[in-house]
Amino acid sequence: MANRQFSVYHSFAVLSLSTLCYLPAAARAAEGMEAPKPAPISKQTQACLDCHADMNPGIVADWRSSRHARTTPAAAMTKGALERRVSSKTVPDNLKSVAVGCYECHALNPAAHKDNFDHFDAKINVVVSPNDCRTCHADEAEQYLRSKKAHALGNLQKNPVYHLLVETVTSVRKAEGGKLTPLASSEYAKAETCYACHGTTVTVTGMRKVKSDVGDLEVPVLSGWPNQGVGRVNPDGTAGSCTACHPRHSFAIEIARDPRACSQCHLVPDVPAYDVYRESKHGNIFDAKHQEWDMGAVPWHVGKDFRAPTCAVCHNSLLVTPGGEVIAARTHDFGARLWVRIFGLITSHPQPKSGDTSVIKNADGLPLPTTFTGQPASEFLIDAREQAKRQGEMRKVCQACHSESWAIGHFKKFDSSVAEADQMVLAATQLLARAWELKVADRSNPFDEGIEQLWVSQWLFYANSVRYASAMSGPDYATFRNGWWELTNTLQRMKDLIELKAGGGK
Repeated sequence: MANRQFSVYHSFAVLSLSTLCYLPAAARAAEGMEAPKPAPISKQTQACLDCHADMNPGIVADWRSSRHARTTPAAAMTKGALERRVSSKTVPDNLKSVAVGCYECHALNPAAHKDNFDHFDAKINVVVSPNDCRTCHADEAEQYLRSKKAHALGNLQKNPVYHLLVETVTSVRKAEGGKLTPLASSEYAKAETCYACHGTTVTVTGMRKVKSDVGDLEVPVLSGWPNQGVGRVNPDGTAGSCTACHPRHSFAIEIARDPRACSQCHLVPDVPAYDVYRESKHGNIFDAKHQEWDMGAVPWHVGKDFRAPTCAVCHNSLLVTPGGEVIAARTHDFGARLWVRIFGLITSHPQPKSGDTSVIKNADGLPLPTTFTGQPASEFLIDAREQAKRQGEMRKVCQACHSESWAIGHFKKFDSSVAEADQMVLAATQLLARAWELKVADRSNPFDEGIEQLWVSQWLFYANSVRYASAMSGPDYATFRNGWWELTNTLQRMKDLIELKAGGGK
């Protein structure tokens, strides 16, 4: 056994050196170095690699390509303020001078992790949480914790209106005697749908025995796993999943900055951000030219490293002029630059003050930022001064490429489109209220009857499409493709259905 381990260790070390020394030229250029030497690897991580190179070669290859494998926290902390990728002021001494490897991430904070287990000579956590990443990335972890993304699961589960929508949409139906009977939603159905993006609660339910070439071991059995939803509740009790955007095990910023990373969740019909972007002029430029851009540069120079915005440009990346003047600071609270919330809720409204929207109480006593008819729960939402400040910050991003008059005109059009889409939603809500009044629909569940589902489509799909199309300049999504045509058509269908049902079907 000892000879075998030495042989694996030796061959793996040689392979590690050769692989890291022959990184692609683009990666070397992005790091500002010609032929980077591999960072020192701790003996614990090397022990992990000795086995997992054979068992999980894809994982190991991804890690080898990462910045974690090519540098140490100590080296990363010597960078200037704008170039630094490590925001923590201090890093534990035992982690400073070695590569950020398997052991350095999977062995952190063992007392907090219910998924911690004996893995040969080490205590290992199955799930790496944002609190573990906080060791080096304290600012990013804190910003993310404040965001709506970190609270995405609770914002669904603790909101009785949205919880009912999830249960209604994902429940199996049984047809008997001309009637549809809903059955209880399975956790698997929810995990593959709404919770795939919003996150699950990952818990330890027991242990199971695993046989391997180097011995048997017992590993935790996890429910709610696998999952990488943005609001995942981890076995250490923390919320969020860094791997939702920075996938394991490369954690590459280049992937997180690519709009296709956002397309995992932000797609038609309910959140058509990626579809609108792909149609827009900005998306056209990205598709044609992004291979020429430096998607890994920190800070990100407008006009030098890239020439058209991506999702990350507008929402969170550190942007500077070619001369190094800061345009927008880095943030991992993806709503921090936004003044209005345009999707997911019945009408648009100012951004909430807290990422935990379950604390909101509107005039109807519901945890929604507005009533069904659009009355805002203002005490829980940012005020006009904060809205103007945020719009000004976003306008600075636009004006890095566009003139001031262009940016002002764009936001005027956007404000008008949002207001008019809200009017179309209000008209649909008034028709639904009429249906309830005439008792041609039962208001006990506002999501399960035909006319109610038309109403949901009006605000969850079509109004969202118009707002996004206006925000990101994708005209077809504002017109015929889930846009104004559908807003108008849905109102007419709702009116006709009410008249048909109220007239006894005649």
